[in-house]
Amino acid sequence: MTKKIRCIIVDDEPMAREILESHLQKIETVNILALCKNAVEAFNVISSQPVDLVFLDINMPEISGLSFAKSINNAVKVIFTTAYREYAVDGFDLQAVDYLLKPISFGRLMQSINKYLSENQQVDFEEPARIQPEKSESIFVRSDRKMIKINFPEILYIESLADYIKIHLVDKTIVTRETISSIEAKLPQQDFLRVHRSFLVAVNAIDSFTAEIIEIGKKQIPVSRSYKDAVLKKLQS
Repeated sequence: MTKKIRCIIVDDEPMAREILESHLQKIETVNILALCKNAVEAFNVISSQPVDLVFLDINMPEISGLSFAKSINNAVKVIFTTAYREYAVDGFDLQAVDYLLKPISFGRLMQSINKYLSENQQVDFEEPARIQPEKSESIFVRSDRKMIKINFPEILYIESLADYIKIHLVDKTIVTRETISSIEAKLPQQDFLRVHRSFLVAVNAIDSFTAEIIEIGKKQIPVSRSYKDAVLKKLQS
């Protein structure tokens, strides 16, 4: 039986903690013990229970991640997280397991977890990290120099503008630098439908449709010839 990695997340930014927590919850070999907003909270957790791994932000007020890492037991492993690439050398000087540059992708995080497992091979840790087959309800996208959470049920449609896309939500529009194909791959296939090279629509948001047009509220979205058969099959089934 695989023993779970007992980890804590330490970051003064709530959004950063939430993103990392969302990623880690998908890995069944990881057990998140606590979310800490500073080094003092993290120290109290480590002092009160066994911790295997700390995801530690470097640039924090009062006590930095680097200072905190120097103060804890060497048996507790560290994966540094930061938005500043210049801290990487300092992180590796402390023999950190890995150094993750924000925004942290799920794939890059999986590499770090498997690196931790390979470097800490014990009888209890026999298997590589595995992904939980749970249905995700949201994604994060970068907009206005921050990561913004997008809940799938709030999406009406997505519009492509070359290297950018507009994500039209119930109450606002988010613009992010991404292709429509890459965002399509992150959405649940059963809930979203590509109707045009420049448009993705949420199936539940559709008010009416023809072979040429889909209406969502007052917006008329074109259905292109290349997608028409698939669109009609999906909507008429």
